[in-house]
Amino acid sequence: MNTISPLLPYIQIVLAVLLVTTILLQRTSASLGGAFGGGDNFSSAYHTRRGLERTLFFATITIAILFVISAILTLIY
Repeated sequence: MNTISPLLPYIQIVLAVLLVTTILLQRTSASLGGAFGGGDNFSSAYHTRRGLERTLFFATITIAILFVISAILTLIY
């Protein structure tokens, strides 16, 4: 594990940039008013993800899990 210890900060930086990028690329159909309970279109909060949106959603989850694992490894080593 001594070989990965100096690389962990760089891995975290790359994962953080990827995580921010995937979060910012996601598009939501709800407006800001809908986020706080306003608006008349309640069906916009529930929709099926398809295509690139679904891939981006699962990529965001995967990158977030990898980021948490790298943060835990940084604490341990």
